[in-house]
Amino acid sequence: MMDFWIILTAVLVASACSILGCFLILRRMALVGDAISHAVLPGIAIAFLMSGTRDSMWMLLGATAFGLLTVFLIQSLQTSGLQSDASIGIVFTALFAVGVLLISLNAQHIDLDLDCVLFGEIAYVPWDTWTFGGADMGPRAVWMLGITLTVILLLLGLFYKQFKICAFDPAMAAACGIPVLLFHYLLMGMVSMTAVSSFESVGAILVVGMLIIPAATAYLLTNRLGVMIGLSVAVGIVSAVGGYLVSYLLDASIAGCIVSIAGILFILTLIFSPSHGMIAKFARGRRAAQAL
Repeated sequence: MMDFWIILTAVLVASACSILGCFLILRRMALVGDAISHAVLPGIAIAFLMSGTRDSMWMLLGATAFGLLTVFLIQSLQTSGLQSDASIGIVFTALFAVGVLLISLNAQHIDLDLDCVLFGEIAYVPWDTWTFGGADMGPRAVWMLGITLTVILLLLGLFYKQFKICAFDPAMAAACGIPVLLFHYLLMGMVSMTAVSSFESVGAILVVGMLIIPAATAYLLTNRLGVMIGLSVAVGIVSAVGGYLVSYLLDASIAGCIVSIAGILFILTLIFSPSHGMIAKFARGRRAAQAL
């Protein structure tokens, strides 16, 4: 039964991250996803200090608030004339450092382990259960990730066209009367929720891999957003299940194996993709040279 909960948690993490990763890739905001996944740490620490509990709702609210603050600060620095990559680097390292400082200064009050935050330990998920009315409802992480994934699917289902247009052409979206800034912050809010839901399972660092690698793999295989999302989720799930099996055989880190499998799938796609693969590009270049 423990294996089931671990695999289910990994699949939920992969699904939520893979869906949002497609929009981050298309909007060239992969580094912003990286920044948010690190910058939510002070929000988590402050929520714990204020509530005195690891209640999921408080952590979601704290992390989402700091995720949106991260985006606001990055955009403010960019508006002031600072380069995009420099703005991201300054904001996420500064906020992440504040989170580490808060946890280290209040270690006796905060039941959070920095190694767990950075690298995660999904093997402990089955032991952290949620009890309601005296009944064991299952692992807390599964409920948290399930709610997060439901919110993502609900918002994308209701506003798919708006998110799609904003991803491909923000100027056209604004011309059509779509509130681009609102949907931008909605996307960033969902990334923040996903980051805090996933950090105990795969860690703040490796969650970036699940946000970006499956989506980047799918990007090399299709030019249609709907298909890209489906392929990204499929790659994420295969990575989650395959990574768990490999970690069991090697007695290694589960999160590390999951992201490693995702990386291997990306490399294979980069080489063998029919449209964007290295072999396909070499073959097209050779045919073009022969035609000349």
